[in-house]
Amino acid sequence: MGNVLQEIIKEMVRKGEIRTIKDIKELTKSLTGNLIQEVLEAELEDELGYGKYDREKKNTENSRNGYRKKNLKSSSGMIELMVPRDRKGEYEPKIVPKYSNDISEIEEKIISLYARGMTTRDISDQIMDLYGFEVSAELVSKITNKLMPLIKDWQERPLHEIYTFVFLDAIYFNVREDGRIGKKAAYVIIGVDIDGIKDVLGIYVGEVESAKFWMGVLNNLKNRGVKDILVASIDGLSGFEQAINATFPQTMIQRCIIHQIRNTLKYVPHKDRKEFAKDLKTIYTALDEKTGYDNLTNVINKWGDKYYASLRSWEKNWHLLSTFFQFSDGVRKIMYTTNIIESLNRQFRKATKTKSIFPNDDAVLKSLYLTTKNVTKKWTARFHNWNAVISELAILFEDRLKDYL
Repeated sequence: MGNVLQEIIKEMVRKGEIRTIKDIKELTKSLTGNLIQEVLEAELEDELGYGKYDREKKNTENSRNGYRKKNLKSSSGMIELMVPRDRKGEYEPKIVPKYSNDISEIEEKIISLYARGMTTRDISDQIMDLYGFEVSAELVSKITNKLMPLIKDWQERPLHEIYTFVFLDAIYFNVREDGRIGKKAAYVIIGVDIDGIKDVLGIYVGEVESAKFWMGVLNNLKNRGVKDILVASIDGLSGFEQAINATFPQTMIQRCIIHQIRNTLKYVPHKDRKEFAKDLKTIYTALDEKTGYDNLTNVINKWGDKYYASLRSWEKNWHLLSTFFQFSDGVRKIMYTTNIIESLNRQFRKATKTKSIFPNDDAVLKSLYLTTKNVTKKWTARFHNWNAVISELAILFEDRLKDYL
């Protein structure tokens, strides 16, 4: 077959019948259509037990009953087939099932394009350009909606009983709801298990963060099997402290130092920023909590008259900002910031940059889920120097880790 096809192609080239990529696509479409047509004929012949012109071999009451036209979408374009029929209607085509009209794996392609951040209309245009048949924006939405059961299963999948670190942060999107456009937050939770492997535990789309909202999220984790969290790193999330104290009362909370620094410097003029930032650094790079608090006092004494509003948050939230002082440098580097989620958020922004407005919450969830699945494929390595980290945690949290190590 290979040699025969090769000779046919050579002959077509010599005759000038193949000159462009478009010619190759047309040839591919023609060959595909002819091949499928022959397979359909062979399938019916096998079903009836005799060939089209071998009626003397007929040993059945069933017989051929003409053809029905069928248009088939393929990666080479639209193919027109004549599907053979039998009198009793017992023949079920196998190569192209009765209600199938697409062999281009178009759904997988559409979902792949959607995962790369393309809008439904852009995808529709892309399919037309590539394959020569139309896929409406509405159909693209329907196809991507088939992700929702997968997302539900992912959101409800069982989790580990214990996580050493959990990171929480939010990323905001414009979403249309009841004819109005407003901001919606996607709250992302990343957990690190006792083997030092990170994973996205959940994505929750909501409006206003509150203790009630976080109670629902944390109870969702409990219902999926989580019994304990050693350390939770957060970005000043409203209501989270109360919620975690109620659901995981032993969990230590660390407020993100990087976000705290950004928020503090936000209102400091450029002329003072360099010196102010240098003094601020003495707080979070201190050897221990006492030295850190003493340095905070010194910074307030120096800058308080001008920028006390910026520094007040350090005093008010010191019990959340100072948690990491209880650990060694190796553990501090993991827990003192939510940058682990910031990295994921950058991937989210990259994938959604063409979508200035989402039509609903599900559209946000679909985009973030697909991005998450792509990103987490590469999350196979443990945290750097994890053996030393888990050894320290095993000492500090001996009673809580002894059943898991």
